[in-house]
Amino acid sequence: MPPIKIEGACLVGTGADSSEITLTTDVSAHGVPLVGRAALLGAIESRLRSGGGVVLTGPSGIGKTAILEAVASAAVQRGERVLRLTATVAERFLPFAGMAELLAQVPDEVVERLPGPQRAAFDTMLVRRGDSKGRGGRAELARRLAWQACLEAAADPVLLIIDDAQWLDGASADVIGYASRRLADRPVRAVVAQRSPDSPAVRTRVMHLSPPPVQELTVPPLAAEDLTPLLDAHGLTYWAAARLHADSGGNPYLALALAGAFAFDDSPAGSTRTRLPEQVRAALVDRLDALPGAVRETLFAAALATRPTAAQLRMAGRPDADRELRAAATAGLISIDHGTVRFTPPAIAIVLAEEAPAERRSAMHRQLAATASDPVERIRHRALADEHPDAEIARSLVAAAETALQRGAPGLVADLYLLAADRTGGDLESERTEWLVSAAEAAASASRRELCLQAGEAVLAADASPAQRVRARIAMLDVRGQQLGVMEEALSTALVEAGDDAALLAPLRLRLAWQRIHQGKTDLAEREANAAVRLARLVGDTWVESMAGAIVAQVTRASGRPDYLQVLAEALDVPAEEGRGMLNLTPRFLAVRFALFDDRLTEARAELLRMLPQAERSGLDELLDILRNLAEVASRDGHTRDALEYAYRAARLFQENELSLGPSWYTLAMAELAGGSPARALSYADRGVRSSEFDMDMVYLARNLHVLGQAQLTTGDNGAALTTLRRLQTLEADRGTADPSTLRWHGDLVAALVNAGEATAAAEVIAEARDAAQRLKRSRGVLAELDRAEALVLVHQGEAAAAAALATGAAQTFADLGQPIAQGSALLVLGTAERRRRRYAAARAAIEQARDIFAQAQATPWTQRAQRALGALTVGAQRRSPESDPPPSSSTTSVSEAGLTTTEARIAALVRQGASNREIATQLYLSVKTVEATLTRIYRKVGVRSRTQLASRLTEG
Repeated sequence: MPPIKIEGACLVGTGADSSEITLTTDVSAHGVPLVGRAALLGAIESRLRSGGGVVLTGPSGIGKTAILEAVASAAVQRGERVLRLTATVAERFLPFAGMAELLAQVPDEVVERLPGPQRAAFDTMLVRRGDSKGRGGRAELARRLAWQACLEAAADPVLLIIDDAQWLDGASADVIGYASRRLADRPVRAVVAQRSPDSPAVRTRVMHLSPPPVQELTVPPLAAEDLTPLLDAHGLTYWAAARLHADSGGNPYLALALAGAFAFDDSPAGSTRTRLPEQVRAALVDRLDALPGAVRETLFAAALATRPTAAQLRMAGRPDADRELRAAATAGLISIDHGTVRFTPPAIAIVLAEEAPAERRSAMHRQLAATASDPVERIRHRALADEHPDAEIARSLVAAAETALQRGAPGLVADLYLLAADRTGGDLESERTEWLVSAAEAAASASRRELCLQAGEAVLAADASPAQRVRARIAMLDVRGQQLGVMEEALSTALVEAGDDAALLAPLRLRLAWQRIHQGKTDLAEREANAAVRLARLVGDTWVESMAGAIVAQVTRASGRPDYLQVLAEALDVPAEEGRGMLNLTPRFLAVRFALFDDRLTEARAELLRMLPQAERSGLDELLDILRNLAEVASRDGHTRDALEYAYRAARLFQENELSLGPSWYTLAMAELAGGSPARALSYADRGVRSSEFDMDMVYLARNLHVLGQAQLTTGDNGAALTTLRRLQTLEADRGTADPSTLRWHGDLVAALVNAGEATAAAEVIAEARDAAQRLKRSRGVLAELDRAEALVLVHQGEAAAAAALATGAAQTFADLGQPIAQGSALLVLGTAERRRRRYAAARAAIEQARDIFAQAQATPWTQRAQRALGALTVGAQRRSPESDPPPSSSTTSVSEAGLTTTEARIAALVRQGASNREIATQLYLSVKTVEATLTRIYRKVGVRSRTQLASRLTEG
């Protein structure tokens, strides 16, 4: 049977088959907790229930032993007898070493019942004195029969656990295999673990250790979402955990070993790499040694190339590169992404390069230089072939860097400038410092964090000018992304170094404005941005001027001032210099965000797709923001599969490039909540909150709190949702955010409040948000979301007819705006209102329409919610009388027909007496906003538009 590769890893307790997974996942082996293995454990359990056995394959450290621990623990809990064997390389050639370990676990009463020859064979194996003469003789047959008899005599089902089977001695393998082939109809099963890669002969022998049928399963690397919390539990930051996931290729043993080899300071700045730890190096060397020599040589060439491909390796003297790369990929050492070879983990390339003698490295670089068709690659390999200072080589590298810059390859630019600085002699010292600055700036543009910090620190240690030092510090600040805690001191130092130089102060003030935005200090952000605009105009720096203008426009809108479009237009009119990157912070990109806030989703999507190719060329940060916003648009306009694809593409880039993870977790949670798994959304959002807290990033803390509250509502934890969303409410108030269109959390808070029975507080939230939306002339979508939220309050207050009217209008608005998920959610509220009115047919129609809309959008969580609502409706309908649905209620035209609640009747009576809203609030112990919101409902019920009309109607009544 061909091996089955389990891709990815399910979260424990989620997935369609989670109820069948009985194996525990909290077992640990060698200090490595078992996480992210629910899918694999489910496959093992399924195979064992059907009889036969499983062979697990995977590289060392991937977690095979931990999985065997879980399987054995579950078997013991079921009352089965577990016989365990761990083979060792030291006993590989010691006959019956493995059998002696197994037989020592067989009860004495079983041995006593064996026939004499078999019992003697048993004793022979137990003391490891094998008969070295001719296998297949009487002694050999007696040994085989003795083991088979031991298994057959067991009163309980037997589970055989064999670890590191590739090292099992041949004599033991023969005895175990003989019995296994004859026990297919007996309650004997086996789970065998084998390190891969290994020879075909060893693989065949291992497969015979288990009773048939045998299923081969590959143990995959852990996904980042599983390994990251594992490393977080060891006290590592989320950023550091993500970096170690990339460095280890998802191998938990390597990740934990690497964690011990990094010195993490207390700041968000990150870590300082030390040399590769010996246990990691030994494990990787062990994996490489298992490969044929030709495959290792091809991988060595790939490790020294910049972007190795099979074609390049063939030209470099590896004619069988395709076949050898396939063998390496099968062994799990590389992956091939669009033709480019990537090492998994990347440390494989480090080991290949460092283990080779210097002469061999130089020879390979010369070979690669001789066969390179690209002049940039050629000069790079020429420089690496000879490490001696050479002014001619250094200048050639700088010329190559300028060529790479024109191609839009900032990562290669940084490598070339840094290499040029390394190849300079004493006569080029002044130029060397400038090359180091250029290397830091290019590395920051490419989000090459470690390279940027390396070049920047070299500048600060050199005899650099103030301008060079400031430029280096700016690059080092930019590469840290949203890790704001470390920026304060660096910016303060840079401001001192800049002195009164406006050309240096302008970009620094711009960075200060960005920092204040993410800290939630919008007033300070606007002040710094205005300062940057003034300084930039003095020196003609149009790029800084336009960027700072975008910040002013952003703050202007968030604070509720009406002139934000004029401010944005002024920033757009600035003829900004092209090629300086940061597309995601330009006025053009901010215009896309405004379109998203204003429900112009089609316009936002089209502009984002136009910007995507430029972002892919210009820099990683730009690309990530484009992908995140595409995921947000797709989540709202019903393209949930696209949302998930964009979100996971962005997440991979975040984790591979050591960036702040708050934005990544938010995007993943948002996409999963729209079209994936609410459980995963909950997990991602929780990590996003903690990551943003660590980075002191208030922007993404707010966003992660919002999606966390939504996920908690979806999974039924209303108490936690209410706590989360109230925290968000306070945070937004502290930030001075008055615009309800930027982060639409108000309806979710209302839902949590209604579920908690706090309808009055919910009404206050709606009234405040509606007042702001109307005052700021926000889009119909914002008002429709508030109508949908108010419908929930009205249903709770027994005003189902008014709720149905609001929900119907909201659903139509969302349909007009092209937001199917929001439309469907309004239809669910309509179904609830109609059910409360006992109009079951109308309720069913609304919920079924919502379900169909969700299904078409592939919005799985919402489809499931609609299915649950239909089930609840069926139960309710079965309890009603057999009469037909009552007709819809007519418009309310008098007080007697209005059906006012007790509170509404008291407020209406006080209005008739001439009391003001404040006087009513004081007398009834309500807030003024609650009185205003209640009066709005009374007007709608009675069919009037003012207090005067209401008083008149009350008199008539």
